[in-house]
Amino acid sequence: MGETLKAHAMMLTLARESRGMSQTSLADAMSKLAGEPISQGYVSKAEAGKLAVDGERLALYGRVLRYPVGVLCVDAEMNGVGIGLVHHRKKASLGAKELRRIHAQLAMAWLQVRGLVEPRVRGAHRFERIGVSDLDTPAEAAQALRKLWGLPAGPVADLIGVVESAGGMVLVRDLDTPDLDAVSQWDGVDAPLFLLSAHAPADRFRFTFAHEVGHVVMHAEPGATALQERQADEFASEFLMPAADIADELGGSLDLARLLALKQRWGVSMAALARTALTLSQISEWQYRNLVIEMSTLGYKKQEPGEIHREVPRAIAAAARSLAHQHGLSRAADQVGVLPEEYSLLFAPHPGSACGDAGSSHHDVD
Repeated sequence: MGETLKAHAMMLTLARESRGMSQTSLADAMSKLAGEPISQGYVSKAEAGKLAVDGERLALYGRVLRYPVGVLCVDAEMNGVGIGLVHHRKKASLGAKELRRIHAQLAMAWLQVRGLVEPRVRGAHRFERIGVSDLDTPAEAAQALRKLWGLPAGPVADLIGVVESAGGMVLVRDLDTPDLDAVSQWDGVDAPLFLLSAHAPADRFRFTFAHEVGHVVMHAEPGATALQERQADEFASEFLMPAADIADELGGSLDLARLLALKQRWGVSMAALARTALTLSQISEWQYRNLVIEMSTLGYKKQEPGEIHREVPRAIAAAARSLAHQHGLSRAADQVGVLPEEYSLLFAPHPGSACGDAGSSHHDVD
C-alpha cells in the first residue's frame, strides 16, 4: 500500500492565498461543497500544522482551491518554495492583502516552473550578483550586465528574449490588479523567475521588467527601500537607454514629436525619455517642466500615444508544449502541479491564448 497523502501546512496557506481567498471564505466554500459545517478555526489550525489534512478532507481542499491534491502535499521548504529574495514593483495603493496574494502566486509559479524545467536547464544561466556602492553605481551595474550578455550598443529590441537567452524564467499573467506590474524571485542558484503583469502598457512593461532585472542582480539583501527602488530605476534607465548611445539624440529642441519618435526607437515611454534627457543634462529643468506639463495636459500620464510592440515570453511556453506533447496533457499538468484545464492557459505565450500542443482544454483576502 502507498503512503497516505497528507497536506503540507505551508502549501495549504499558499494555495488559499494564491486564489485570493480568506480563511473564512475558504471554510464557507468547503462547507457548501461538503454539505457539513467547516469552521474558519479548522482552516487556521490546518494551516498552522496543528491537525492532519488527508483523505476526503484533502480532496475537498483540492476541489475548492482548484489544485491537484499532490501539490498540496509538497514539502514546500524541500522544494525551494519561498526560498530566495522577492522583489516587486508596486504602487503605494496596493494593500498588504493583495501583495500576499501575488507573492503566493509567485511561490506557486516557482513550484510549477520547477516541475516544467529540468534542473540542468534552471542552473544554466548567465545571471550574477553585481554589487552597488558609492563607487559602483547602478548605471555601471547595467553596463556590466549588458557586456556580460554581449548586447550591442543602442536599443534593446526584445528585452524578454534577451533575459530568456540569459536563462531567466519569464511568465506573463493576469495579476488581477492595476497596482503591481511585476514581481521577481532569485535564490542565487537556479535562474531567477520573473512574474509580469499582462496589463501594463508595453512601454512601462519594458521599464518595469528592466527594473526587476536590476533588483535581482544588485540586491542580495531584503529591502524594498526607497534607495533600492531608486537604484533599480537607475539600472533600468541605463540598461534600456545607455547614456553613451542616447545622449546625442536627446539634445537640442526636444519636443513631444521627437519624444514620440524616440519612444518607437528605444521602446520606453516619452516620460522616461524626458527624465533621461534631464538626468544627462541634455535639457534644462525649465524645458523638462514644460514637457511634463504639456504631457499632463494632453492626458499622457494615463496613456501616451504611440504603440510599442508587446513582447511575449517563449521559453516556458515551449517547454510546456514539449512536456504535454511527450506525456499528454493530464500527466504534464500533474507533473507541474496544476489542473489540466488550467495548464494551457497558465503557460500560454500570453494570457488569453492557448498553449498550442499543450491542449485545449474570488477575490476575498484576509
